[in-house]
Amino acid sequence: MRPDPRLTVSQWADQHRMLSSRASAEPGRYRTARTPYMRDIMDALSPTNPVQRVVFMKAAQVGATEAGCCFIGFVIHHAPGPMLCVQPTVEMAKRASRQRIDPLIEESPAIRERVKPARSRDAGNTMLSKDFPGGTLVLTGANSAVGLRSMPARYLFLDEVDAYPASADDEGDPVGLAEARSLTFAHRRKVFLASTPTIRGMSRIEREYEASDQRRFFVPCPHCGTMQWLKFERLRWDKGRPETVRYHCEACEQEIAEHHKGAMLAAGVWQATATGTDPGTIGFHISALYSPPGWQSWRDIVRLWEAAQGNDDALRVFKNTVLGETWTESGEAPDWQRLYDRRENWANGSVPEGALFLTAGADVQKDRVEIDVWAWGRNLESWLIDHIVIDGGPEHAETWTALEQVLAKTWQHANGAALKIARLAIDSGYEASAVYTWARRMGVGQVSPIKGVEGFNRSSPVSGPTYVDATEGGKKVRRGARLWTVAVSTFKSETYRYLRLERPTDEELASGIRFPAGTVHLPSWADSEWCKQFVAEQLVTVKNRRGFTKLEWQKLRERNEALDCRVYARAAVWIVGADRWSEAKWRDLEAQIGPSETVQPEEAQAGQIRRTVRRPRRIIKFSGMH
Repeated sequence: MRPDPRLTVSQWADQHRMLSSRASAEPGRYRTARTPYMRDIMDALSPTNPVQRVVFMKAAQVGATEAGCCFIGFVIHHAPGPMLCVQPTVEMAKRASRQRIDPLIEESPAIRERVKPARSRDAGNTMLSKDFPGGTLVLTGANSAVGLRSMPARYLFLDEVDAYPASADDEGDPVGLAEARSLTFAHRRKVFLASTPTIRGMSRIEREYEASDQRRFFVPCPHCGTMQWLKFERLRWDKGRPETVRYHCEACEQEIAEHHKGAMLAAGVWQATATGTDPGTIGFHISALYSPPGWQSWRDIVRLWEAAQGNDDALRVFKNTVLGETWTESGEAPDWQRLYDRRENWANGSVPEGALFLTAGADVQKDRVEIDVWAWGRNLESWLIDHIVIDGGPEHAETWTALEQVLAKTWQHANGAALKIARLAIDSGYEASAVYTWARRMGVGQVSPIKGVEGFNRSSPVSGPTYVDATEGGKKVRRGARLWTVAVSTFKSETYRYLRLERPTDEELASGIRFPAGTVHLPSWADSEWCKQFVAEQLVTVKNRRGFTKLEWQKLRERNEALDCRVYARAAVWIVGADRWSEAKWRDLEAQIGPSETVQPEEAQAGQIRRTVRRPRRIIKFSGMH
């Protein structure tokens, strides 16, 4: 009859939590003192704390998921009740169950005695459900509306919320659906939202953090004692020498070395920097600059920063995962006149050197089909090869016959080879059934119907395929049409970044300097109308009904087929797997294309007529590009 001791989550973790070698780089007893900044965050999740919602915007690998596991263990052992743990997808929930929850139960005796072993179907311990006296733990994915509304939940652990889809099975925001499960518990509920942020205006965790009291971890200067929160801008080092990095105090400007960090963290305190709109919600933010000794050092951070220079994708990853800050997308449309003026000369329909394979994007309209054929080389350097317009709507058989002829067409490479389209991505937004019928007839090897969705998908800009054909009994036909889902915003932003790249001068090119990765080359035959369509949208920040901001692509002009076709062709590149090809694959493609045509003198004397020895024409077949 003796009551349980009055423990906070951090006190419980220090007493009962054991870390497994399967789930931790530092196995053994859990010590909150290793990551002192996590103590207040975990204690806010204790039933004795009046806070209902805890928001944690963070860098990667700072101990947030382990704190979430401590929260789960505390609930199972010390404050039982129904609990829902939500991962971005059901597959990730299964992985978290195997890699995090199972070791948590197996290595901590206090929890192991309360959760039955998974030996039989009725044991109450399955991959996505763990029963214990007084409650149950259910793991699900944010992409499953059924999982999100399966049960009432007093406790919620929403992990990596910025990777959640915009809507769960078209039933609404996953965070809203999950939180609705906890409303019946009123003031007794606890909601823990944790995530690395993504894009400003799209980031859920940033939106939640900015609505909170915005707490930061202040640490004392070892020289003057001034309390301050660590900023990347205060790091100083000699360029190219990350080992010289030092942190400079914002008060006394004295150098703070890495070895001071342990004592600084131990003496640190969380301080609110704003007034929250909801007194029941508190927010925390921390960067990798606070990583404890032995984890990510300031030298490692500087090395990552220097390596990311000149690469927007790498800089975005650095800001998100190292600084724990959102990335600001530049949504201003490039000037079409600038694109028009820097067009290059190569023959219409020919493929320049450097290009290794072709993809195409087809936009189906009411009275026509527009196709752009793009050539791609290493580092996603691209060239517009052809622009084709097929007159006639999707209801005409002649339209599809003409499109089939485009698939059979070859384009002459500068090296003499003949290239065919490796993959054509066709939009299914208009007359989807006609698109599926044609794609089914062409086969899955060369044609991919796609469906564009708004929003930035961090985990993958292209997902699928899903099987759209079914039998009368509703069973999916795996040999039927396959639909790919494309986050068009991601590829539009990427295209605009590439269009803004600075190009080397003629003198620099002559000296051997290459074009930057992702450079977009436009031919001289691309007219002003095409260039205007190519930059016909811009990214703007808008507010929804609840007052939250989000990013949205809006048209500057009525026609935008050139931009759409580019996005579809880029999606085709992703589908064939070029984003993930190994160096051996690229070399194999270069070997198939062959070296440039050789130029040999007929006579050895200078000034004599030279003749070109052309390679035999050969058609390159792109097999196995998946």
